[in-house]
Amino acid sequence: MDANRRTFLKRLGAAGTAGLVGPAAAATDATAPKAPQAASYIFFNSAEAAWVEAAVNRIVPADELGPGGAELGIAAFIDGQLAGAYGQGAKMYLQGPWAEGKPEQGWQLRLTPAACYRAAIPRIDAHCRATLGSVFAALTEAEQDKILGGLDAGSIHLVDLPAHQFFRLLRINTMEGMFSDPIYGGNRNKLGWKMVGFPGVYGNYVDVIERYVDRPFDVEPAGIGD
Repeated sequence: MDANRRTFLKRLGAAGTAGLVGPAAAATDATAPKAPQAASYIFFNSAEAAWVEAAVNRIVPADELGPGGAELGIAAFIDGQLAGAYGQGAKMYLQGPWAEGKPEQGWQLRLTPAACYRAAIPRIDAHCRATLGSVFAALTEAEQDKILGGLDAGSIHLVDLPAHQFFRLLRINTMEGMFSDPIYGGNRNKLGWKMVGFPGVYGNYVDVIERYVDRPFDVEPAGIGD
């Protein structure tokens, strides 16, 4: 998996954006990292929060263009979405039948997004302990990239949960958290929008269309809460 932010953004543009829409207790596992302190999570427990923060920091790594995924609020965004209607699959068909589908058929699991994260994270951590000696969040960045690459390729066994489907869900949710309106917890300080030159929910373009033909519309992005 390429951890370069520019590559991430190029891939995002090629794929098209998806629909935008107290500190945890210390872990008892000696190999586990310290519990996340940057946000108060309502769905994730401390181990899950540490996993997701580490994962989004590898998908959107800190570099000269800006901070990493957790600092951008992506983990907090995912947490909020999983705690709500999206996480419970409120608009998903979950009645079966459960025949194996094709990628172009979309979500084919009997798990809701929330249940998918809850099932996948401990299984991935168990794999990391067995193969690398520590939970995912305590691994080196290179080791984390290897694990994420294995999930993407479907080469890591997660019992009855296809690893590549979970990675696809994680990647989509990461993109949503990076580019959604900040009112939902991600895209902190509108940095995702600023990075790609998106003006946000700018109300009316009529007075600027002619002045900005074929050149960037350089304004401070506006969000729903502004």
